[in-house]
Amino acid sequence: MTSTASPETLSTRRATRAASERLRRRRLFAVGAVLALLVGVLWVSALLGGARETTAVAPPAGPALAQSLPAPQFTTAAAAPSICDDPAVAAAVAAGDDEAVVVAAGGGTVFREAVVAGAAPCVSLSDPARRWVVVNKQRPLDPIEYEPQNLVDVKGLTTFNAGILRQDAAEALQAMAAAIEQADVGEIGQLSGYRSYGTQVTTYQENVARGGQAEADVSSARPGFSEHQLGITMDLMPCSNGCGTLDDFGASPEGQWVAENSWQFGFIVRYEEGYTPITGYEAEPWHLRYLGPELARAYHAGGWHTLEEFFGLPAAPDYAG
Repeated sequence: MTSTASPETLSTRRATRAASERLRRRRLFAVGAVLALLVGVLWVSALLGGARETTAVAPPAGPALAQSLPAPQFTTAAAAPSICDDPAVAAAVAAGDDEAVVVAAGGGTVFREAVVAGAAPCVSLSDPARRWVVVNKQRPLDPIEYEPQNLVDVKGLTTFNAGILRQDAAEALQAMAAAIEQADVGEIGQLSGYRSYGTQVTTYQENVARGGQAEADVSSARPGFSEHQLGITMDLMPCSNGCGTLDDFGASPEGQWVAENSWQFGFIVRYEEGYTPITGYEAEPWHLRYLGPELARAYHAGGWHTLEEFFGLPAAPDYAG
C-alpha cells in the first residue's frame, strides 16, 4: 500500500536537507580557512627564518663592524736566520779570522747568500780590514786614509815598485807563483801591491797629467777609493823571458793561467773585460784581488764577474761627485 505525504511534510523535508547542506558547506569553508591560515603562518615563518640567517651572515655597518668582528690575523714569512747567531761564526768574527767566518757559515756560497739576504748583520762590506770588503767609486775606504796591519814583502817574485801585501795575501800569491812555475807556464812578476793613501794621491795625479781626468778615472782610482790601499791587491806582469808590461799580461800564458786558476789560491780578477758599466774601470787582467779560498771558490763556481754583483750591490760606474 503506497503512502502519500502531504505537501506540508514534503516542504519540511526539503527545508531540512537545505539546512544540512548549508551546515556542511560552512564546515568545509572553516576547515579550508584554517588550512590556509596554517600555510600562511608557515610561509611567514620561513621568510623570517631566512631574514634571521641573512642578518647573522651580513656584517653590521659603521662602527659596529669593528666591535662585532675579530681582529684580522696577518701572517708573514719567517725571517731568514742570521748566520751571526751561530756561536762558531760569532767567535770567528770576534777573532778577526775571515776564512773561519766563511767556513763556519757553511762555505762561500752560503755566506754570500746570507749577506745578500741581510741575514749577516755581523758582516760589514765596508770594513777595510776584512777580505770581503767592497771598495769602488761609490764606496770609499773608511777611514779614508786606512792603513792595513801585517804588511810583509812578497818573496819569490820579480818585483818592481811596491812588492808589499798583507801577510795572508802575500802567502797566497807566493803559492800561486810557485804553482805557475811547476805547471811550466812561465813566471809572474809583481809591479805594485800595497799603496798608501799618499802614494795613491801621487799615482792618480800622474795619470791625470798624462791623459786627463776622464781617462784617469777609468784606469786609476782616486785617493781613498783604491783597492791597493787594502793591502790585498796586486798588479802582475809576465816574466818568462824578461818581464813585460801590464798590458802584456792578459794575452800571455801566465795571464791566461791566472784567469783560469787564480781562484784556487783565493784570488779573483777584479776588473774583467765588458764590465766597465758596473765597476767603472777598463779591463785589467793583471789586477788581482784576494778574497780567500772559500769566497774565491764560490765566486768562480757561481760564474760571477764583479764583486758588486756577487754581493748584490749597485753598479758604481762613476764617482758621486
